[in-house]
Amino acid sequence: MELLKLAALDAEDLAILSAHLQDAVLRPQDLAYLASSHRFVLVGRRFDWSTPDAEAPRRRLTGLHFERVMAVRARGITPGSTSDEPLSLLAVTFEPKEEPSGTVTLVFAGKAAIQLDVECIEARLKDLGPVWEVEGRPDHEAAEAGRAAIRGQAGTAPSAKDNVLKDSA
Repeated sequence: MELLKLAALDAEDLAILSAHLQDAVLRPQDLAYLASSHRFVLVGRRFDWSTPDAEAPRRRLTGLHFERVMAVRARGITPGSTSDEPLSLLAVTFEPKEEPSGTVTLVFAGKAAIQLDVECIEARLKDLGPVWEVEGRPDHEAAEAGRAAIRGQAGTAPSAKDNVLKDSA
C-alpha cells in the first residue's frame, strides 16, 4: 500500500484527517509548537484503518502539521515533556470563529486535549514510511464498557462534553 499524504484546507477535509488519525498513539515529546513559524507538529503511530479484515492489523508512523497557528492551549498534556505515558488521539475537530479562523481541537483519551487557535485550516498529514503489524484492532465498545464498569455505571456512555476542552481564556 502506498504512503498516505493528505491536506486539509476546510472543516470537511479536517474530518477526513481525523478519521485516519483515530486511535493514533503518541507521547507528549512527539508534540511541538513552533511559535516563531506559527506551526504545530506531531508524529504519531496511526492505526491503519484501511487494512482489509483478512490481513493483520498494522500501524504506520505518520507526521502531521498545522500552519498559521496563533496560540496553543493544553489540558492533561504538556507538549514536548518527556513521559512514557502514551496518548491516544480520538478525534480532530474544528470550531469556526470569525471566518476563516477558528479553533482546532485534538481530543485524546482520558479527557486530555490540545486546542490550536488558527487563522485558517491548513494542515498536512504524511505517512513517514515504517509500517508494523499489531495484535488487534481498537475496540471502542469494549473500552467504553470497561470504563463504565469501573465507574459502576454499566451501559452508561459519557457525554460529548466529557471529551472536549473548554476555552479558559
